[in-house]
Amino acid sequence: MESLFARIDSKREDLVSFTQELVRIPTINPPGEDYTRCAEFLGERLAKSGFSLIYERAKGTPGDSDRYPRKNVIARFEGKHSGSCVHFNSHLDVVIPGKGWTVDPFGGLVKDGKVFGRGACDMKGGLASSVIAMEAIIEEGINFSGSIEISGTVDEETGGYGGVAFLAEKGFFSKPRVDYVIIPEPLNVDRICLGHRGAWWAEVEIFGRIAHGSMPFLGDSAIRHMSYFLQLLEQQLFPKLDQKKTIMPVVPDGARRSTLNLQAIHGGEDESFLGMPSPCVPDSCRLVMDRRFLIEEDINDVKSEVIALLDHLATSRTNFRYRINDIMEFLPTMTDIDAPVVKAVSNAIQNILGKTPDHVISPGTYDQKHIYRIGHLGDCIAYGPGILDLAHQPDEYIVIDDMIASAKVMASSTLKLLGVS
Repeated sequence: MESLFARIDSKREDLVSFTQELVRIPTINPPGEDYTRCAEFLGERLAKSGFSLIYERAKGTPGDSDRYPRKNVIARFEGKHSGSCVHFNSHLDVVIPGKGWTVDPFGGLVKDGKVFGRGACDMKGGLASSVIAMEAIIEEGINFSGSIEISGTVDEETGGYGGVAFLAEKGFFSKPRVDYVIIPEPLNVDRICLGHRGAWWAEVEIFGRIAHGSMPFLGDSAIRHMSYFLQLLEQQLFPKLDQKKTIMPVVPDGARRSTLNLQAIHGGEDESFLGMPSPCVPDSCRLVMDRRFLIEEDINDVKSEVIALLDHLATSRTNFRYRINDIMEFLPTMTDIDAPVVKAVSNAIQNILGKTPDHVISPGTYDQKHIYRIGHLGDCIAYGPGILDLAHQPDEYIVIDDMIASAKVMASSTLKLLGVS
């Protein structure tokens, strides 16, 4: 291992420049910019190390178009003999930069031992670390049985339907092709993420009756109806959620319970007319809810808690009418702590960093959900460099030393899973 680790150390400048180049490709999602350029940039690099390539466009998935094709890349390196396959999956897309940056969000600035930029932490730094780790194994000429895969997939930030979900449907994340999956999400270099809470997104629309704004008594305001629903959420559901506890080691501590985020609300005139005089009583008000739930909860009960409040208003408030639409739902996942991939990465962290790793659960979902529910593959974790709290923040960065340490952990655990002592 000493020679392998020394090689990873020697690739420090390459790791930094590779991360910078990835950050400088602004793969903003939505709408899905520069996916093809980023996928081909990654593929061309891996091809030089002997990986075979497959490019898969997720035609027909949300957002896919000729202007914004959902293009994924899967690279595979075969060992000398048949055996297990270790797969590193990273998403290529990043969220919008937003405001508040003091540096160019797509400049890839290196300062104070860090690479700055949108996606540096979430999760192009982790992608770069996995590439450097696998290249080091290949360059060392280590003889192993089985295969190594690296994928760059799209749309994780908007549900992963054009990325991992699409590929999982085609068998790319199932046995016998793949045995172990490591997703280098930024959960900190000494932590292993076993899974995530469940998620239910839904839109509640409450109806009214349009009338002239100067005579609201002739109409029925959907916004006023919505205010009663919001009041019930505050008085009844939020306190109830605060009392729900879990065995899941969710981080941060505030997420070790059920949560509900009221993500968006709109009533009345079309959004394009906001700021203009509105002469009408609103006949519709829509609320988008983001409910995160625990492994102890049943998805049907999660929905029933909300529907019961709406039904109560439908019987107690005159002319209260509503419609509720599911946007998406994913069950909680939690990989067994004794799974081979967890043990391999745990041992590598202990040996390389001299720390006993924390086993955690992510407060939000990531692409493990598709690997679990579609690929039916349980040996999957998230492990990568980066500080989770920096994701989606202005002046996002990745610590270079953490990328080096993480690359060593990835290389060591990969060899362990492939049977190399």
